Amino acid sequence: MDLGLTDATAVVVGGGRGMGLAAARCLADDGARIAVVGRTQSTLDEAVGELGTRGSPEALGIVADVTDAQAVQRVFDQVGTRWDGELNILINVAGPAAVGRFEDLTDEQWRQAVDQGVMGMVHCVRSALPLLRNAEWARIVNFSAHSTQRQSVILPAYTAAKAMVTSISKNLSLALAPDEIMVNVVSPGSILSESLAGWAESVGIDGSDPYAVMAGIDKHFGHPAHLPRAGLPDEIGPVVAFLVSPRNSYMTGANINIDGGSDFT
Repeated sequence: MDLGLTDATAVVVGGGRGMGLAAARCLADDGARIAVVGRTQSTLDEAVGELGTRGSPEALGIVADVTDAQAVQRVFDQVGTRWDGELNILINVAGPAAVGRFEDLTDEQWRQAVDQGVMGMVHCVRSALPLLRNAEWARIVNFSAHSTQRQSVILPAYTAAKAMVTSISKNLSLALAPDEIMVNVVSPGSILSESLAGWAESVGIDGSDPYAVMAGIDKHFGHPAHLPRAGLPDEIGPVVAFLVSPRNSYMTGANINIDGGSDFT
């Protein structure tokens, strides 16, 4: 399907690897111009090189700490200069890394979870809004998580931050509806990211085997998906690409579970 993304402009925050890069690949395949934002220049350089070969020769990588509002503003100032003051697509993938049981988490870890998982998204949306409003059409997708609907005792801070992302996104979908800027959320389930693969290896599971990883999730947490395997980052990308495209002409305020099947409501 032609998603209508040829020459569309997109910023993918956390687009250097994993699910963010998977989404950026799909946009590049459809001809979008992409900026990927992250913390590590070498990771971004590698991503930009790949995106350039896939249909986004003008792709660029911008290093920024999204918890720093001024640094984020500089990112979107640069994007605005490059793309004539317009932006069609904003995808916020970056999130917190807080892991630990409630009684073990420090105040600083809670603050970091909110700064990394919530305020980074807030900074990016706020700085992008003038550019999004200038564009002929615009879409936002923010990443939440399945743990907001199925709790894990080792992720209270992470889950709280992601729940805030979902709530803020719902509010934005209402607030930006008069501008016809559509805002949606995706909630990935057990996706075989670097962090999940690392956990699997730490408990003696082959982190490259999605079937073994899902069996391990069942054993250790009792939260298996209906499908017998973990998901792959590239299975997230097409869903996000549709949500941020003109083909999505009437879906806003939705929270889309990409989880291999669950009892979520």
